[in-house]
Amino acid sequence: MTYIWIVVVIVIILLAMSLKVVKQYERGVIFFLGKFTGIRGPGLIILIPIFEQMNRVNLRTITMDIPSQKIITKDNVSIDIAAVAYYHIIDPEKAVVAIENVYQAVNQISQTTVRNVVGRFSLDQLLSQTADINEQIKTVIDTHTEPWGAQVTAVEIKDITLPDNMQRAMAKEAEAERERRAKIVAAEGEFQAAVKLGEAADIISAHPVALQLRTLQTMAEISVEKNSTIIFPAQFMTTVADAVKTIGADSIKNLIK
Repeated sequence: MTYIWIVVVIVIILLAMSLKVVKQYERGVIFFLGKFTGIRGPGLIILIPIFEQMNRVNLRTITMDIPSQKIITKDNVSIDIAAVAYYHIIDPEKAVVAIENVYQAVNQISQTTVRNVVGRFSLDQLLSQTADINEQIKTVIDTHTEPWGAQVTAVEIKDITLPDNMQRAMAKEAEAERERRAKIVAAEGEFQAAVKLGEAADIISAHPVALQLRTLQTMAEISVEKNSTIIFPAQFMTTVADAVKTIGADSIKNLIK
C-alpha cells in the first residue's frame, strides 16, 4: 500500500512538472533531449517530464533605451547622443537557437550603430535631418538583428547635448540671423513706402488742387488737438499770397469803376 502511494505522489509531481501555461504574448520553444522540436503556445501545453524543456520567448514590443554616448560628428564636433529603439521577436526559434541573449545583443548593436551612423553626418545635418538619420540607424540595426529573429520597428534620437561653447556660438548665429531678417523686413517696408509716396507725388503733381486739399485736411487735424502753434507749408502761404493779390486787384478795379 505504501508503494502505491509513493507511485501516486510521483505521478502527481511529474504531471505538475509537465503542465505549462504559455501566455498570449509568449511562445514556448521546445527542446527534446536538447534538440529543437517546435514552438508551442499560447495556452496550456504538456511536456514530457525530464525529456522536454521549454524556453519562453516574449513577443511584445520592447522599448530599449540606448544610453548617452560621446560621438564625434563629421565636422569634428563632440556631442552626447541618447536614443531609444523599439523591437520585437518575430522568430522565437532563432531568438533562442541563433543567439545566446537576444536582448543584450540588440542593445549592444544599437549603441554601435548609432555611433557609426551619426559620425557620418555634420552637426547641421544631424539637427536638420534627424528623421532621415533615424531611418538609416533603424535599417542598419534591422539588418544585423534579422538573423536573430528580431525586427526593429523604430529608432529615435531623443537627446543631443552640445558643448557649452558650441551652444553659445549657435545662439550668436541665431541672433545674427534674426537681426538680418529684421533689417530686411524694415528695408522692404521703407521701399514700399517710398513707392507709394512716389505714386502719390505723381498724382498730386498732375492735380495741384489736391495738394491744397491735403494741406487743409492736415490743418483741420492739427486744430482738433488745440495746439498753440501751427506751421503752414510754404506752398500754402504762396497760394494765400496769390489769393490776397487777386482780391486786392479786383477791389482796385471796382474802385476805378
